[in-house]
Amino acid sequence: MEKTVSQAIAYRRSTRIYKDEAIDPEKVKQCLYNASLAPTSSNLQLWEFYHITSKEVLSKIASACFNQNAAKTAQQLVVVVTRKDLWRQRANANIEFLNKVFDKPDLEPRLEKRKKQATDYYKKLIPTIYFDVFGILGLIKYWCFQIVGLFRPIYRQTRLSDMRIVAHKSAGLAAENFMVSMAAIGYDTCPMEGSDTLRVKQILGLPRGAEINMIIGCGIRDDNGIYGPRFRVPFENVYYKV
Repeated sequence: MEKTVSQAIAYRRSTRIYKDEAIDPEKVKQCLYNASLAPTSSNLQLWEFYHITSKEVLSKIASACFNQNAAKTAQQLVVVVTRKDLWRQRANANIEFLNKVFDKPDLEPRLEKRKKQATDYYKKLIPTIYFDVFGILGLIKYWCFQIVGLFRPIYRQTRLSDMRIVAHKSAGLAAENFMVSMAAIGYDTCPMEGSDTLRVKQILGLPRGAEINMIIGCGIRDDNGIYGPRFRVPFENVYYKV
């Protein structure tokens, strides 16, 4: 029986060693669909998910992950990739969606206003934030916004490095959706940062603008796959009620 959200979160552990037992790629694919439903900045969905099932590619990716057990023993791998370079394409997809949703002959004034606000957001604001040339425009925008911010609240994350962080935050949210979904059906995962990301990009044939967010090992946990009891600092140390 599928676990509840709380049960899945409690069950999920970073599994370092997996049993030599196959898992259903279609179930993993469904969990990746759940990942695609995660919240994302401006609904730009600047992510891609590479579901590795080929034994040959699994071996290559494991080597690029320094043959750590979580990669070497995984039955399947998922590579979460950020695609900040696709912001124009994803903004246009949102505009097309808005045009389709609001394509009515007698649209109410309030809905017409909502459509215009949303469309302007993707046509004007998103390009203002995301368009850059070698990071120079982003730096100029950053300092201009800092000056405006002396007088009123304003969005300040406009540098190239800031927008990379935004994309990676969204990808991290999607990855968590995926791992909790896997835990809900009794499958195990391990998110890995330890890899030669350039080699991984080459193996997958990714373009220059793509970045590896994380690689996730997938399988069924071995008895020795969990390296120890779960440790978290006391909740009281991280929880602040304001």
